[in-house]
Amino acid sequence: MKCENVYEKAWWKEGRQHIIGLDEAGRGPLAGPLVVAAVAFPIGYEHEAIYDSKKVSEKKREQLFREIIEQAEEYHIAIIEPKIIDEQNIYRATQHAMEALVQQFQYADGVLSDAMPLPGCAVETIDLVKGDQKSVSIAAASILAKVTRDHIMMGYDHLYPQYGFARHKGYGTKEHLAALKKYGVLPIHRLSYAPVAQMRQLQLEL
Repeated sequence: MKCENVYEKAWWKEGRQHIIGLDEAGRGPLAGPLVVAAVAFPIGYEHEAIYDSKKVSEKKREQLFREIIEQAEEYHIAIIEPKIIDEQNIYRATQHAMEALVQQFQYADGVLSDAMPLPGCAVETIDLVKGDQKSVSIAAASILAKVTRDHIMMGYDHLYPQYGFARHKGYGTKEHLAALKKYGVLPIHRLSYAPVAQMRQLQLEL
């Protein structure tokens, strides 16, 4: 598996030097933060193994995480807490975080996102469906976001071992829903997500 970099190559050929790839991890979980990452590589950069983080093993992701940080021209990572997700909704929270990350770069000649329109960006932006399989910059961002979020959720597993966060990473698995019912809603749960909202309402009524 390898990203073909069609979009990066086209822009590099035009003379654009700073192409930013954006992706996120954690839009679906009931608990924990959303993590958004942005990566820009040197002109002509390719990597045989950087691909959609969901298609790469955990061990390989950890290795690639270190390589991306070492080889990227510039990268940034943002952590968006559940409170912000509840206030803005997950779509807007993702969009706003991506637009804010682009502004942190010293230069931007073009932006590639994984299926997220970014109207607030001042430079040309292309939102690609399955972008983390088509663009090495987006794929790298997906790996940075995924590994960062997994580490955070493993930390929460130590704080709340009865919930099993190291295994399900906050997604709405049977194990997680059972723990939510038995132990209640935590400060790291997203109150705007239906299963959490329903459980919280039940607890308030008791």
